Amino acid sequence: MKTVTLNPLLRRFENAVKIGVRKKIRLPRWATAVALLLIMPILAFHGYIAWTLGRPAIAPLLSNPLEAIGLSYEDVTFPSANGRSSLNGWYIPGESQETVVFSHGYGANREESWVPMYELAKALNRMQYNVLMFDYGFVQPGRVVTGGIQETQELLGAISLAKTKGAQNVFVWGFSMGAGTALQAALVTKEISGMILDSTYLLDPDTLYMNVKQHVDLPRFPSLSLIRFFFPIFNGVSLSQVPTHDVKTTHYELPIYLIHSKQDSKADYQLIQELYDNQPDHEKTRLWLVPNSKHELIYRSHKKEYMLRATSFLKSLTQGAR
Repeated sequence: MKTVTLNPLLRRFENAVKIGVRKKIRLPRWATAVALLLIMPILAFHGYIAWTLGRPAIAPLLSNPLEAIGLSYEDVTFPSANGRSSLNGWYIPGESQETVVFSHGYGANREESWVPMYELAKALNRMQYNVLMFDYGFVQPGRVVTGGIQETQELLGAISLAKTKGAQNVFVWGFSMGAGTALQAALVTKEISGMILDSTYLLDPDTLYMNVKQHVDLPRFPSLSLIRFFFPIFNGVSLSQVPTHDVKTTHYELPIYLIHSKQDSKADYQLIQELYDNQPDHEKTRLWLVPNSKHELIYRSHKKEYMLRATSFLKSLTQGAR
């Protein structure tokens, strides 16, 4: 996407407002009308960004586990924990009482081909794990992304489904915003036995601005404030409801493997480093920082090492369970 520069116009607007406030200038009606004509396109543009953030373009499902990797599966439908949404997914049975729930990212569905999710599901099935692949509600027409607020309730619903199918241990394998959602879910449930979090994306102000600026060259002020103002108007939830502070400062009791790249341009690795440093037990919480991969493409660029690390982590959590 071509970068659009609005800095000069916004800066002139900001300076005019500051001068007007400082000098308490009373504008004539015609000047007020002109000012409104200048302001309205700016407001509309930021409103459009907020509207678009809640409605990413998502490709339809292209296959299924049987066609893609030769594994039998069950179509499942289940409610979110708060009952506000109904989710669809695939349950791939294994030969154990351990289930891995995949938590896909923003702008993706349960297949998330760029990871790719099918390959991971097949590897887990060979290790006898049950696998649950499901779509977050925002995949459905007319639904919106909430930065993990409603998605957390949907992930809790997926975990509940895994439990009803006999899982003694449920592990969440999250990607991007799906990883950030997993951290939010772990704040409110003890039903997660462990998590692998790849390219964790938390929708805090810094991350939001970093991603918007990659497409449109906007100044942090007033653009970030305007986008955050319009987000609840168009999407029904405020980004201030995302518990980023709690996620960053909580001492998680469950084992977590954080996988991230120092070259991640969508989710700054320093946030993940901060999260890791805040955990008191680094035997339980692990961190693998890759120097040169892109967002969510660590598996593709380090396939053997990635699978060795991830599966070794899972095995360490289930050695006494089987």
